[in-house]
Amino acid sequence: MPDPRPLPRTALPILQAPMAGSQAARLTLAVGEAGGLGALPTAALDPARLAAELALLRDAGRPFNVNFFCHAPPATDAAREAAWHARLAPLCAELGIDPATLPSGPGRQPFTHALADLVEPFAPPVVSFHFGLPAPDLLARVKGWGATVLSSATTVDEARWLEAHGADAVIAQGLEAGGHRGHFLSDDLTRQPGLFALLPAIVDAVRLPVIAAGGIADARGVQAALALGATAVQVGTAYLACPEADTTAVHRAALASPAAAHTALTNVFTGRPARGIVNRAMRELGPIAPDAPAFPLATAAMGPLRAKAEAAGSGDFSPLWAGQSAALCRAIGAAELTRELAAGCAAR
Repeated sequence: MPDPRPLPRTALPILQAPMAGSQAARLTLAVGEAGGLGALPTAALDPARLAAELALLRDAGRPFNVNFFCHAPPATDAAREAAWHARLAPLCAELGIDPATLPSGPGRQPFTHALADLVEPFAPPVVSFHFGLPAPDLLARVKGWGATVLSSATTVDEARWLEAHGADAVIAQGLEAGGHRGHFLSDDLTRQPGLFALLPAIVDAVRLPVIAAGGIADARGVQAALALGATAVQVGTAYLACPEADTTAVHRAALASPAAAHTALTNVFTGRPARGIVNRAMRELGPIAPDAPAFPLATAAMGPLRAKAEAAGSGDFSPLWAGQSAALCRAIGAAELTRELAAGCAAR
């Protein structure tokens, strides 16, 4: 195994977490301009939009990270899908939606050779993955254009696996983190510790740089993560309140409300556990629903309920992704937030 590639040099060891559906290149650029490493999530972008966003990042001339999912697409289970639609039927009736019109489909695509063809001309200096790593031939393509490869680990075993299979750095994702769990060796949620238990264990277990993620929203969290051996920190939830993010109005309102103090893991929106602010859908359907279609097949059916509720100003059926630090969110610019987080580096 060749030596791992280093992270690109940035002024600050602050990484902005990729947040599909809640941001585009505008947030990535703002973080980069402040000296951090901004990220662009690709899961919710069609090819034309992805190419346009990548062009903006390339033309800015600063390091950036492009993030992909690398899950194995599940086989469609028509009976399970029909049962899930039937379970949503009373909620559809309440919102004036015909359950027969609920769509099906994957909603999220994994990293493929077709995506690699699109991305390669832009030569992103950092490429990160969620849910493990892509197949060896795909990973070789990414390495071939010179990218540093990051991936998330929720356990020590996953961190060791990533090191053995070609990652250049490990993102230690604690249980506190918002959004999807990055687990890929086991779907047993009890195996994922909180960040400050997970982080030093991974630092001790691998030779790679370790990036701390989960529950970090201010300089105090940065300082603590660096003290436990992190090379850098990755922050997501705190950036959702920034004006450069594309966070929806109902999501912003939830982040600014007392509800932000109560988050939970749920699979009702996508079929895979992800942390968000507890809302009606999570209470009535889950939060963990054994009958939800496998990731990402649950995504499509929730779409009409979400759209109808959001049009009425409600986040009852929206995935309000947020970590356990959500109550610390403030509506400040992304550059200002990045510099404030970096104060924890100076304190360290």
